[in-house]
Amino acid sequence: MVNYFHEKGIGVILDWVPAHFPKDECGLVKFDGTELYEHKDPRQGEHPDWGTKIYNYGRPEVKNFLLANALFWVEFFHVDGLRVDAVASMLYLDYGKKDGEWVANKYGENKNLEAIEFFKHLNTLVTGRNKGTVMIAEESTAWPRVTGKVEEEGLGFTMKWNMGWMNDFLEYMKLDPYFRKGNHYKMTFSTSYAYSEKYVLVLSHDEVVHLKCSMWSKMPGIYEDKFHNLRAGYTYMCGHPGKKLLFMGQEFGQQREWSEEREIDWFLLETPLNRQLKDYVSDLWHLYRKYPALYATDQDPNGFEWINADDADRSIYSFMRKSQDGTKNLLFVLNMTPVARPDYRCGVPAKTEYKLILNSMDPKYGGLPEDERPMKSIKAKEGECDRRPYYIPYDLPAYGCAVFRFDYPGAKPEKKKKSGKKKK
Repeated sequence: MVNYFHEKGIGVILDWVPAHFPKDECGLVKFDGTELYEHKDPRQGEHPDWGTKIYNYGRPEVKNFLLANALFWVEFFHVDGLRVDAVASMLYLDYGKKDGEWVANKYGENKNLEAIEFFKHLNTLVTGRNKGTVMIAEESTAWPRVTGKVEEEGLGFTMKWNMGWMNDFLEYMKLDPYFRKGNHYKMTFSTSYAYSEKYVLVLSHDEVVHLKCSMWSKMPGIYEDKFHNLRAGYTYMCGHPGKKLLFMGQEFGQQREWSEEREIDWFLLETPLNRQLKDYVSDLWHLYRKYPALYATDQDPNGFEWINADDADRSIYSFMRKSQDGTKNLLFVLNMTPVARPDYRCGVPAKTEYKLILNSMDPKYGGLPEDERPMKSIKAKEGECDRRPYYIPYDLPAYGCAVFRFDYPGAKPEKKKKSGKKKK
């Protein structure tokens, strides 16, 4: 299966769970009649909330078992990375426990020193032996330097799930647009810490199971409005710094909550609005691949800049994703309400041409009629707007999202380095 995916150009990341294991008699619990893999003291060896056992990371044999298993998946099955589940539950000795249900470390703290050393060993071993392999931490707290270098007291993960962004994003998108102006900060706060770790923006299975509803069902408004909201939300996600993760079925507006007992609702693609949403998301990710400004500067604060993060009354967001050479920069303008802004002006950084490359209200996505489509290219005009010396006028539709491409005057694309290999 992994070979087949690789032949099709698709990478495979495996969900890997070293945080706990079940009490099944056919499994690892009391493997030889004693607490071999777990701790003997239940305060150290059990998760009370999950009813599972915790590995004893202080035993070399247990660590070796887990390390060997990780290498087995990466080197034998050649998966492209591991998403390590429930990292926080391993880092904190008191995770999910009340007073008296956990044992402090030798310094009297709640840090699991053995688990910390295990992560450092795991990540340096896997990525050191397998260049390009990604190690992703599903870590839900503010533990520092999860993706930091081990030599600098980091845990050495390649990326970390951005749970804060996910929570704020969903809380905002679920709101009736009338109330979004009072929660404007929920969509801007994440940029204040976007560079503290190497983040993945996640809309995963956890958000669409256990009575949490599908992404489509979370959206406010009548039937069509839900699709407009999803397009706006996904556009914001695409433009925000960080890698992206979207769970299956949400790209075409699956309406039922996801279940492992059935396939996803492919039949919805026979419905125009679902098919148009799928086409929009497809074009969005093709845009992501085409423009390095959306991924090459994810760890560089200079790669992202707000045009206007404070337009709360109109619930409009505008920002730039900037390339390293000054060419193929992108300007995002997002209207998060059903109120059209035909007189909208957006401040811009340079007197140049701004080419519209993605319009969420294009007719092919179920948007505006053909005769109401906006112009494809706009020349910046002189005049102060958004504390910028220039602006572009743009008829911003209800729930409209626009992405413009622009080059700074005089900027030249970087020349690709030659490999030095002679062509045969």
